[in-house]
Amino acid sequence: MDASLTAAISVALGIGLAAATGFRVFLPLLIAALAARFGHLPLNDAFGWLATAPALFTLGSAAVLETLAYYIPGVDHALDVIASPAAVAAGIVASASVMTDVPPAVMWPVAIIAGGGIAGLTKGSTAVVRAKSAALTGGLANPVISTVETVGATGIALLAVVVPLICVVLVGVLLYWSGRKAGRILFGRRAVAAADKTP
Repeated sequence: MDASLTAAISVALGIGLAAATGFRVFLPLLIAALAARFGHLPLNDAFGWLATAPALFTLGSAAVLETLAYYIPGVDHALDVIASPAAVAAGIVASASVMTDVPPAVMWPVAIIAGGGIAGLTKGSTAVVRAKSAALTGGLANPVISTVETVGATGIALLAVVVPLICVVLVGVLLYWSGRKAGRILFGRRAVAAADKTP
């Protein structure tokens, strides 16, 4: 396979995993680590520790606790605050860990800007939707949102591992949609529509 195509695939894989960490911090890292453990995903040499038994146990435990905690009223909002910087960090790690064919001088800026940035955007959008849901339903709809986020994190991470180039296109569509949704929630439908018409 052409080196530039291989590098593009590894970058797309990293971006896909980073987007998934915006939904759940530990679950995408666990999926990537399991894929690497069973030989389905190459890891950057500096991140080989992700596929070790202690790392898998830690990530697995953290993923279960994080997922369950989002079903506890009040705790889910506190987690959104805590998880926002954690999601950015996880996005950077997830991106960098799978960029095996990218020089370090390129890998780290891409991981920090693209990986961390996309994770932050995804997390910010979900936090806005959760806050609006809590305001409108008194938190009754939050378990549904938590389930959608967990399914989203799992689906995007698996898609990134299996078909990274398709995944990165879908992530772009998802970010566009969620950005518009969050904009409507924050600024109202008319403000977003007016911004779209501005040349």
